[in-house]
Amino acid sequence: AIFAINPSAGIDQETIAIWSELDEFQIPRLVVVTHLEKQEADFDDAVMIANRVFSPMATPYLVLHDDAGLPIALISLADLSIIDYSTTPPTSRASDPEHQTLVQEFRDEYLELVQSSGDQAFPAGLLFPAIPLWIERGIGVDIVKQYINQIN
Repeated sequence: AIFAINPSAGIDQETIAIWSELDEFQIPRLVVVTHLEKQEADFDDAVMIANRVFSPMATPYLVLHDDAGLPIALISLADLSIIDYSTTPPTSRASDPEHQTLVQEFRDEYLELVQSSGDQAFPAGLLFPAIPLWIERGIGVDIVKQYINQIN
Protein backbone atom coordinates (compact mmCIF):
# COMPACT_ATOMS: atom_id res chain seq x y z
CA ALA A 1 0.00 0.00 0.00
CA ILE A 2 1.17 3.51 -0.75
CA PHE A 3 0.15 6.35 1.54
CA ALA A 4 0.53 9.88 0.15
CA ILE A 5 1.05 12.62 2.71
CA ASN A 6 0.81 16.33 2.04
CA PRO A 7 2.92 17.93 4.81
CA SER A 8 0.81 21.08 4.95
CA ALA A 9 -2.47 19.12 5.28
CA GLY A 10 -1.44 16.54 7.88
CA ILE A 11 -2.88 13.03 8.17
CA ASP A 12 -6.60 12.48 8.71
CA GLN A 13 -8.20 9.92 11.04
CA GLU A 14 -9.47 7.75 8.18
CA THR A 15 -5.93 7.34 6.82
CA ILE A 16 -4.64 6.48 10.29
CA ALA A 17 -7.39 3.87 10.66
CA ILE A 18 -6.52 2.27 7.31
CA TRP A 19 -2.85 2.10 8.31
CA SER A 20 -3.82 0.40 11.59
CA GLU A 21 -5.98 -2.15 9.79
CA LEU A 22 -3.07 -3.08 7.52
CA ASP A 23 -0.84 -3.54 10.58
CA GLU A 24 -2.74 -6.70 11.47
CA PHE A 25 -1.74 -8.33 8.18
CA GLN A 26 1.84 -6.99 7.93
CA ILE A 27 1.10 -5.47 4.54
CA PRO A 28 4.12 -3.67 3.01
CA ARG A 29 3.53 0.08 3.17
CA LEU A 30 5.33 2.98 1.60
CA VAL A 31 4.78 6.62 2.55
CA VAL A 32 5.31 9.23 -0.15
CA VAL A 33 5.57 12.85 0.92
CA THR A 34 4.09 15.10 -1.76
CA HIS A 35 3.72 18.84 -2.41
CA LEU A 36 7.41 19.42 -1.74
CA GLU A 37 7.37 22.44 -4.06
CA LYS A 38 5.26 24.38 -1.54
CA GLN A 39 7.24 26.57 0.83
CA GLU A 40 5.20 25.42 3.83
CA ALA A 41 5.72 21.75 2.95
CA ASP A 42 8.61 20.05 4.70
CA PHE A 43 9.65 16.43 4.26
CA ASP A 44 11.15 16.16 7.75
CA ASP A 45 7.97 17.49 9.38
CA ALA A 46 5.83 15.03 7.43
CA VAL A 47 8.04 12.12 8.51
CA MET A 48 7.86 13.28 12.12
CA ILE A 49 4.04 13.29 11.95
CA ALA A 50 3.99 9.86 10.26
CA ASN A 51 6.27 8.51 13.00
CA ARG A 52 3.71 9.61 15.58
CA VAL A 53 0.49 8.42 13.95
CA PHE A 54 1.61 5.42 11.87
CA SER A 55 4.69 3.39 12.74
CA PRO A 56 8.34 4.40 12.88
CA MET A 57 9.41 5.44 9.36
CA ALA A 58 12.68 4.70 7.61
CA THR A 59 14.03 7.62 5.60
CA PRO A 60 16.41 6.17 3.01
CA TYR A 61 16.69 9.55 1.21
CA LEU A 62 16.74 13.17 2.29
CA VAL A 63 15.87 16.19 0.16
CA LEU A 64 18.46 18.66 -1.12
CA HIS A 65 17.23 22.11 -2.20
CA ASP A 66 18.40 24.66 -4.75
CA ASP A 67 19.12 28.31 -3.95
CA ALA A 68 15.41 29.16 -4.31
CA GLY A 69 14.50 26.53 -1.72
CA LEU A 70 12.98 24.05 -4.17
CA PRO A 71 13.81 20.34 -4.04
CA ILE A 72 16.38 19.48 -6.69
CA ALA A 73 18.06 16.26 -5.53
CA LEU A 74 17.93 13.40 -3.05
CA ILE A 75 20.82 12.08 -1.01
CA SER A 76 20.89 8.37 -0.24
CA LEU A 77 21.56 7.56 3.39
CA ALA A 78 22.64 4.06 2.36
CA ASP A 79 25.63 5.09 0.23
CA LEU A 80 25.68 8.93 0.40
CA SER A 81 25.21 9.25 -3.36
CA ILE A 82 23.17 12.14 -4.74
CA ILE A 83 20.49 11.77 -7.41
CA ASP A 84 20.26 15.12 -9.19
CA TYR A 85 16.84 15.59 -10.77
CA SER A 86 17.72 18.92 -12.40
CA THR A 87 19.19 16.96 -15.32
CA THR A 88 17.32 14.86 -17.85
CA PRO A 89 17.67 12.01 -17.22
CA PRO A 90 18.55 12.36 -13.52
CA THR A 91 22.23 11.87 -12.77
CA SER A 92 23.89 10.20 -9.84
CA ARG A 93 27.10 11.44 -8.23
CA ALA A 94 29.07 11.19 -5.03
CA SER A 95 28.11 13.62 -2.29
CA ASP A 96 30.37 16.42 -1.10
CA PRO A 97 32.00 16.22 2.36
CA GLU A 98 29.69 18.98 3.66
CA HIS A 99 26.62 16.95 2.64
CA GLN A 100 28.05 13.91 4.37
CA THR A 101 28.59 15.88 7.57
CA LEU A 102 25.06 17.30 7.47
CA VAL A 103 23.37 13.92 7.09
CA GLN A 104 25.70 11.77 9.23
CA GLU A 105 23.37 11.55 12.23
CA PHE A 106 20.38 10.67 10.02
CA ARG A 107 22.52 8.13 8.17
CA ASP A 108 23.65 6.41 11.36
CA GLU A 109 20.02 6.17 12.51
CA TYR A 110 18.87 4.80 9.14
CA LEU A 111 21.66 2.20 8.87
CA GLU A 112 20.99 1.00 12.41
CA LEU A 113 17.29 0.60 11.62
CA VAL A 114 17.98 -1.33 8.41
CA GLN A 115 20.56 -3.54 10.09
CA SER A 116 18.23 -4.41 12.97
CA SER A 117 15.26 -5.00 10.62
CA GLY A 118 16.99 -7.08 7.95
CA ASP A 119 17.14 -6.91 4.15
CA GLN A 120 13.61 -8.19 3.60
CA ALA A 121 11.89 -5.99 6.20
CA PHE A 122 10.04 -3.81 3.67
CA PRO A 123 8.49 -6.64 1.61
CA ALA A 124 7.66 -8.42 4.89
CA GLY A 125 5.69 -5.39 6.09
CA LEU A 126 8.08 -4.63 8.94
CA LEU A 127 9.92 -1.53 7.66
CA PHE A 128 8.12 1.53 6.32
CA PRO A 129 10.11 3.84 4.03
CA ALA A 130 9.12 7.49 3.64
CA ILE A 131 10.09 8.84 0.21
CA PRO A 132 10.05 12.46 -0.99
CA LEU A 133 7.98 12.63 -4.19
CA TRP A 134 7.49 15.41 -6.74
CA ILE A 135 6.04 13.65 -9.77
CA GLU A 136 6.21 16.62 -12.16
CA ARG A 137 9.98 16.88 -11.64
CA GLY A 138 10.48 13.12 -11.36
CA ILE A 139 11.87 13.44 -7.84
CA GLY A 140 11.56 10.11 -6.05
CA VAL A 141 9.58 8.36 -8.81
CA ASP A 142 12.46 5.99 -9.56
CA ILE A 143 12.83 5.15 -5.87
CA VAL A 144 9.13 4.41 -5.42
CA LYS A 145 9.32 2.06 -8.42
CA GLN A 146 12.27 0.23 -6.81
CA TYR A 147 10.26 -0.38 -3.66
CA ILE A 148 7.21 -1.54 -5.61
CA ASN A 149 9.43 -3.99 -7.52
CA GLN A 150 10.54 -5.53 -4.21
CA ILE A 151 7.01 -6.78 -3.56
CA ASN A 152 6.14 -7.92 -7.09
